[in-house]
Amino acid sequence: MSLRDELSFLLTNRIPRQWLTLLMGRLSPIEQPFFSSAAIGLWKTFSSLDLSDAKKSRFTSLQDCFIRELKEGARPVAADPAILASPCDAIVGASGTIENGTVVQAKGFPYTLAELLGDAKLAVQYDGGQFVTLRITPTMYHRFHAPHDLDVEHVTYISGDTWNVYPIALKRVERLFCRNERAVLRCRLTSSGIPFLLVPVAAILVASIRLHCADVLLHLRYRGPNEIPCNARYAKGREMGWFQHGSTIITLVPKGMSLCDGVRDGRRIRMGEPLIRSC
Repeated sequence: MSLRDELSFLLTNRIPRQWLTLLMGRLSPIEQPFFSSAAIGLWKTFSSLDLSDAKKSRFTSLQDCFIRELKEGARPVAADPAILASPCDAIVGASGTIENGTVVQAKGFPYTLAELLGDAKLAVQYDGGQFVTLRITPTMYHRFHAPHDLDVEHVTYISGDTWNVYPIALKRVERLFCRNERAVLRCRLTSSGIPFLLVPVAAILVASIRLHCADVLLHLRYRGPNEIPCNARYAKGREMGWFQHGSTIITLVPKGMSLCDGVRDGRRIRMGEPLIRSC
């Protein structure tokens, strides 16, 4: 591991994570021109932040920049009806077959699907299926979209910690995704009724998840309800929500589907690109 990775791990995981996250949650929405310009300028200086495809060039706050929209047509969506597109810009962190209810976080670090979902019966339905972990870095586009024409039937919110989801943490902190704050979206393909799951997982700093179908902001101060029935239909490519900082979306599909060619660990993928081929 590089010195930069070591420092990142120490700075974000050996400090009061939830306290820092709540503090950042208060600072990032501040709409003060000097503060927001300085914060975004500092962010650009120490990262690979690219705003060339953003819908606007001026932002009212750091949060406004985090959840920026893109220019029309910036992310073409795979039109093939047999393809589930990537719901977000991301790096493929891990992918493969769900074996005996177990999913891989990183080499040598498995976790159970039942613990991630908080529902053993639901986990059984996906045994033998495929999983893809999509890690959204802090500089990436933070909104996520429908991978196919779909219906969201239910949302389960699971409160938790705010561990950093960088690769170095995934290789050191066991069952990290099962510890962090997350939401489980139960979805079905509109045309076939085949079920699949999207699991947005929050992380350190602004650990907030906005879901349009639930109409609530899920964050550390949210106190319920944890089970949120809903009935929302989305066309392929339509926006479903956003993170207020970089994090992860775990996509889970049942047996019979396969990963698209080129989907492999470490690959950068953009929202709308082919991710999974349906049966």
